[in-house]
Amino acid sequence: MTPESIMGLAQSSISTLLLVLVPVLGIVLVVGLTVSIFQTVTQIQEQTLAFAPKIIAVFVSLLFLGPWMLSHLLNFTTNIFANLASFIG
Repeated sequence: MTPESIMGLAQSSISTLLLVLVPVLGIVLVVGLTVSIFQTVTQIQEQTLAFAPKIIAVFVSLLFLGPWMLSHLLNFTTNIFANLASFIG
């Protein structure tokens, strides 16, 4: 296995990771920013108000984006196992 192929595999792994994680992190970022602005405007400094909506947003986003994320991860894993012989030899 050449260093170029290792770097290609690492680049593919990182791009797949980012492709799967960025939508969920973006949704949580928007929810957190919205809650933060709401807390600033209303001067409510309750910690559970900042924490609970983010958890709910993560669960809802995983509920809707889960099949899409799973299909990308399965394609990546299938590609790794299909090319396993070339990685070893």
